[in-house]
Amino acid sequence: MSLLFERWIPVRLSDGRRDVVAAFELARPDIVAFDAPRADFNAALFQFWIALLQTVTTAQNRREWRQWLLSPPDADTLKALFAPLAPHFVYDGDGPRFMQDHALRAKDGEPVAIANLLIDSPGENALRNNGDHFTKRGRIERLCPHCAVLALYTLQTNAPSGGAGHRTGLRGGGPLTTVLLPPPVAGRPASLWQTLCLNLLPVPLFNQVGGDANCAEQILLFPWLGPIERLQSKDGALAPAQVHPLHVYWAMPRRIRLDFDAVQPGNCDLCGEPSERLVAQYVTRNYGLNYKGAWDHPLSPYYQVKDEWLPLHPQPGGIGYRHWQGFVLGLDNDKQVRRSARVVSAFFEDNIERDHRTELRLWAFGYDMDNMKPRCWYESVMPLYALGDCGPREREALRHDIGAWVGGAELAASYLRNAVKDAWFSGDARGDYSFVDASFWSRTEPGFYALLRERIAAARDNVDWDPVARTGGWRGQLRQAALRLFDKEFVGAGPVHAQNPARIKAAHEQLRRNLDGPKLRDALKLPAPPDAPKNKPARKTARKAT
Repeated sequence: MSLLFERWIPVRLSDGRRDVVAAFELARPDIVAFDAPRADFNAALFQFWIALLQTVTTAQNRREWRQWLLSPPDADTLKALFAPLAPHFVYDGDGPRFMQDHALRAKDGEPVAIANLLIDSPGENALRNNGDHFTKRGRIERLCPHCAVLALYTLQTNAPSGGAGHRTGLRGGGPLTTVLLPPPVAGRPASLWQTLCLNLLPVPLFNQVGGDANCAEQILLFPWLGPIERLQSKDGALAPAQVHPLHVYWAMPRRIRLDFDAVQPGNCDLCGEPSERLVAQYVTRNYGLNYKGAWDHPLSPYYQVKDEWLPLHPQPGGIGYRHWQGFVLGLDNDKQVRRSARVVSAFFEDNIERDHRTELRLWAFGYDMDNMKPRCWYESVMPLYALGDCGPREREALRHDIGAWVGGAELAASYLRNAVKDAWFSGDARGDYSFVDASFWSRTEPGFYALLRERIAAARDNVDWDPVARTGGWRGQLRQAALRLFDKEFVGAGPVHAQNPARIKAAHEQLRRNLDGPKLRDALKLPAPPDAPKNKPARKTARKAT
C-alpha cells in the first residue's frame, strides 16, 4: 500500500482524456497535468511530486538537471529510484504511516469526521451557529483511501490554525506557493514531467535552505517514521538546523491518524470511485511539531520584517499583476522588501544556456485564511515572457520600471475608491470597497502585461526604450480606466433618483484633479511638463490601496 507503486494519481492526458497512473509513469510525454476533484488537491499534488523528485534527484549542477528535464527516465529507472523510499510512503498498517502520527491509534481519542480534513469544511462554531450557508455540512462523509491521504497531505501542507496546540505549518497557515510552468510545445501543453522538473534544484543549491544534509536518520527527513519526542521535547520547537534540508518539503505539524478499522464499501464522496475501504473518521491529538526559526521553503516568496524573513500568504482581493514584481523579481523600497521563491530566483540567476525566447509562466496559489477560517482559494497564472533571456542588469532596470508602474496604479486605485465613496456617501462612511479596487486592477491588467512584454523584449534585444513616453501612456490608461469605472459602472450607472448630483460633481472633479496631479506623476517617476497648470493637490486623506 505504498503511494509510490499504486495507481492512484489522477492525471489529464494531452488528448483531453483522464487517467489514473502510478508514480513511475509520471515521465510519460502524454501526461500534461494533474486532474484531482479539487483545486487545492491539484496544488497539493504538484507540491508532493516536486518534493518527491527533489528527494530522489542526484543532479549536482544545472547541466545534470537539464539532462533530466529533457531526457525523462523510463518507468524502470523511476521504479529503481523510488524503491528505497517506498516503505516510507505506506499509508495503512501497524507501522509508520505517511504523514500520520507514529504513536496514535484509533482507540486513543474520540473519532473526528473525515470531512474535517478538508480545509473548507465548516468548523464546530459554524455548525453550532448554523452558519454553514455556502459550504454545507454532510457533503463529505466517506473518502476512498487515496482521497483521504491526499486530503491529509493537503492539510499538513497548508495547516491553518486549528485551535489550542493544533499547529500551523512551517510556512504558517495557508501559505502562498509559486510554481514555474513551461510554455506549450508546438501548440500543445508541455508534459507534466517538464513542469515538475522545472521546479527542482540541483542538490547543492537545494541544501542551502538550511539543515544538516549529512544526517543519516530518516526521521529527520520524514517525521512520521518515529515518535514526535525524537524530534522535539515537550513544549519545545523544531528549527531548520535540527533536521535534513528536505524536511522542509515533508513537514508534519498536525498529529493525525486515519482510522482504517472502521471502514465500509461504497463510492467515494469526492472522486466518486468505488472502494471496499471508505474512510469515515480519524483521530487527532494536539501539540505536534512546532516549527520555529528561519525556515526557507523553496516554493514560497518571502517578505522582510526587521531582520526576519516571513513567508507570504494570499490576501483578500486575489492575485494579480500588482504582485508580479514581488513574486518574480523581488521588491526593495521604502514600504516593503520581498524576495521571490528560491526556485524562481535560482532559475533566473543561473548562467546555463537556455532556449532563446522561451516564455515561461508563473502559477501562484494558496488559501486566504482568516485564522482557521478559509475566506477564499486563490490561484493565478502570470506570464513571464522571455525574462529568462535578460541578464542581471536588465532585470534591475525592469524592477525599477515595474515598481513605478504598480506604484502609480495603486495610487490611482485609491483615488477611484475614495471618489466612489465620496459620491455615494457623505462623511467618513465605513464598509468594504474592495470590489472597486478589484474592478480597477482587472480593467488595467491587459495594458500592464502588454507594456511588460514590450519592456522585456526591449531589455532582451537591447533596443532603445523611451521610459517617459511609455510610462506616460500607462498613466493615460490608468486615468481612463478610473474615470470610466466611476462614470459608467459605479456612480454613473446608479438610479438617478437615489443620487446626490452636487456630491457626485465634487467627487468627479476631485478624481480628475488627483489623476492629473503631481502625486501620480511622482509615483510613476514622470517629470512634470513645463507648461503644466498648477492643479489642486491630491487630498491628503486619500487612502492607500491594498
